[in-house]
Amino acid sequence: MLDHWQSTNRSHRGRITAVVAGWAALSALSVPAASAQQAAAQQASAAAQEASETAQPPVARVVPTRLEKHGHVRVDDYYWLKERDNPDVIAYLEEENAYTEAVLADTEELQNALFEEIKGRIKQTDLSVPYRRGDFFYYSRTVDGKEYPIYARKRESLDGPEQVMLDVNALAQGHGFYAAAGLRVSSGQDILAFGEDTVGRRLYTLRFKDLGTGKFFEEEIPGTSGSSAWAEDNRTLFYVKRDPLTLRAFQVYRHELGADPSDDVLVYEEYDEEFSCFVWKTKSREYVVISCSHTLADEHRYLEAERLAGEFRVFLPRELGHEHGIDHHGDYFYIRTNDRAKNFRLMRAPVDDTRKEAWEGVIGARDDVLLESFEVFRDHLVLVERADGLRQLRIRSWSGEDDHYLEFGEAAYRAALGTNPEMNTSHLRFTFESMKTPESVYDYDMETREKTLLKREEVLGGFDPADYESERLYATARDGTRVPISIVYRVGTKRDGRSPLLLYGYGSYGASMDAAFSSSRLSLIDRGFVYAIAHVRGGQEMGRGWYEDGKLFNKRNTFTDFIDAADFLIAEGYTNREVLFARGGSAGGLLMGAVVNMRPELWKGVVARVPFVDVLTTMLDESIPLTTFEYDEWGDPNEVEYYRYILSYSPYDNVEAKEYPNLLVTTGLRDSQVQYWEPAKWVAKLRATKTDDNVLLLKTDLEAGHGGVSGRYKRYEDIAFEYAFLLDLLGIRE
Repeated sequence: MLDHWQSTNRSHRGRITAVVAGWAALSALSVPAASAQQAAAQQASAAAQEASETAQPPVARVVPTRLEKHGHVRVDDYYWLKERDNPDVIAYLEEENAYTEAVLADTEELQNALFEEIKGRIKQTDLSVPYRRGDFFYYSRTVDGKEYPIYARKRESLDGPEQVMLDVNALAQGHGFYAAAGLRVSSGQDILAFGEDTVGRRLYTLRFKDLGTGKFFEEEIPGTSGSSAWAEDNRTLFYVKRDPLTLRAFQVYRHELGADPSDDVLVYEEYDEEFSCFVWKTKSREYVVISCSHTLADEHRYLEAERLAGEFRVFLPRELGHEHGIDHHGDYFYIRTNDRAKNFRLMRAPVDDTRKEAWEGVIGARDDVLLESFEVFRDHLVLVERADGLRQLRIRSWSGEDDHYLEFGEAAYRAALGTNPEMNTSHLRFTFESMKTPESVYDYDMETREKTLLKREEVLGGFDPADYESERLYATARDGTRVPISIVYRVGTKRDGRSPLLLYGYGSYGASMDAAFSSSRLSLIDRGFVYAIAHVRGGQEMGRGWYEDGKLFNKRNTFTDFIDAADFLIAEGYTNREVLFARGGSAGGLLMGAVVNMRPELWKGVVARVPFVDVLTTMLDESIPLTTFEYDEWGDPNEVEYYRYILSYSPYDNVEAKEYPNLLVTTGLRDSQVQYWEPAKWVAKLRATKTDDNVLLLKTDLEAGHGGVSGRYKRYEDIAFEYAFLLDLLGIRE
């Protein structure tokens, strides 16, 4: 684990109020006289409802800004919201927060109930499955009442005394946000390096702890990505620094423990602004590798982990369009490559000759199977493949005589490699879960084929997977493409078109959305919701072509796939437009922004988390983090063809005077990936433009970044808040 931790308008009067009024009338008739406690509760509820109905939405100041490119002029009335340190900006965000709180004031009891439900299903004092590395068993644990994990280990035996390596709760004291990342134990297993972020911008300060004495070293290294790798001398660490403006990881330094960080040696600098770097160590622990990646190319440099001051050698010169990853085993480097293999193949090269001409085939390319990754062991090779949208784990002996797949037995699921730091073992650690089966950790003996369940996530409160049904469906998109949908609902749910349904989607960067389990999701499903994931193009569920058909000039496929999946679910009787909801975050928030512009009447309500909605302006601003790095995902709008195409779908640029669904939009002031001003501008423009009285809410966490709040209880509160928004639109208050 340690070496692998990478690591608007108006008010809400359009909501259903008749149901609430009916419940209030029934409550008044149910008992002849209310107790003092009941009377107080009723008064509080009435006050909350009055506050929500009389709340007035903020009006953002209009400051027209002329933006011109390729002879085309856009006028952005809310461009000024980019001024993060402007008191007027903070005041506006606070007004929006106050409005959101007022509008949803009458859901406070529901939010509290949902929070307690979600928390109540999760075992608050818990332990991860320990894994062995060298002399120690490593694990993390959580304690009831505490927000953050505790990282610990035991020497030789799980029955031995515990050594706490890092209590994140103690470190987080006094901070509104705290993240510890990139934990790395030295080769001698006596020093811990980790990255610390107290803002949420993913700029980490590297810190060091002596695990023998429990004391922290004096030196600290600010401005890093959190990526680091120890050399084998137990004193030298290679780490990566970020550009403080763009946050691109671009410099690799060598640090000697105990030395002044100002004396650290720069061993590599990446000058191409479209590439970002990280540093790591091969599983064999024989090489330190600097990997520099861009959307369509990779380049690796390697150095023997015992040479320290040696020169890093280029494994293979970068070539646009060539994506590849490497690891080491014995006399060879193994290479997952898309060279003459759209869905990737596995090759190997002698350690002393890494030229393409010296490569040999190990696993060939296949049109219907995507090779996602691989893991090397002393006697076995493990391949992570994806076929028909589902991930498979393939076990193969180096001789090739034993080659087989693990069986999972469910129609839709998520399988993944676990933590496997040791090379010399026949045991594979992997995880399995489905939309009705909690995450399960297994050890698999690759020689005897015996599978051992080590732990299944315990869901408290009487959860039984037999109470739920999961399916794999296929919608036909408008161009004839079959789009997979994973779906889960409570047994007994009727397909009469009356069930509320929440449809989730992402569809970017080739990121595949698997059918994973969520105990918090049960709070919706047990109240009658159907939950579905649309595996739209732009992900990689159906192979590399699935990704390519959802990016650049094919990006609109992502949006139309999602809409067609929704129409299919309605046609098949799973739901109807009056109770259909959608949710997505980040690039999935772009998806939400696009589909509400294209088909606003299709949705009852939409949750857009940290949404990437001002695509054109952001991709024209090279000072914003991730911009130049992502030209191959969205296109470079400095080229007129890409400018016009992005303009055709960018949610902010396509807001129109028409009716929109109920919307909840969330963001974080310190977000380094989708800047807070994108959702803030979008909400301001929607308020000024849309013609309906539906709910439009913006919630900004003034202390968080892209991933939201840092503590687990705060995350439960955020989920409860989102669920209360959805349930309230249906008149469900308990």
